[in-house]
Amino acid sequence: MAVLLVDTANVVGSRPDGWWRDRAGATSRLLRRLAPLAGRELPAPGGGTVVCDEVVAVVEGAARGVDAPDGVTLVRAGGSGDDALVGCAARLAAEAREQLVVTADRGLRARLPDGVPVTGPGWLLDLLPA
Repeated sequence: MAVLLVDTANVVGSRPDGWWRDRAGATSRLLRRLAPLAGRELPAPGGGTVVCDEVVAVVEGAARGVDAPDGVTLVRAGGSGDDALVGCAARLAAEAREQLVVTADRGLRARLPDGVPVTGPGWLLDLLPA
């Protein structure tokens, strides 16, 4: 069972759908789409499956005040969302919890603890209901 740890700003920003006009609204829509993933077996990036027992979404900036739908745990970054996500990934790794980080941010990927699997927003968005 794995924690799906989502860089929401990166995922929202990966599609040019007007998110920049309402960052909080775009984040809320993404969170609602993420909620059904908790407790499901998902096709893993690269093959196989991964059981998602928890969805954790890091929110920052204008999106920090959004509400969390049932099934999603929010990490509200007081400053840098990247710093908050790296801290969360480090805590999960220290607890020996399986995780899968979703981000396309190369700088963020380089800061994650060794061995933490990472996939891009495309994988996640392909799984989500419209």
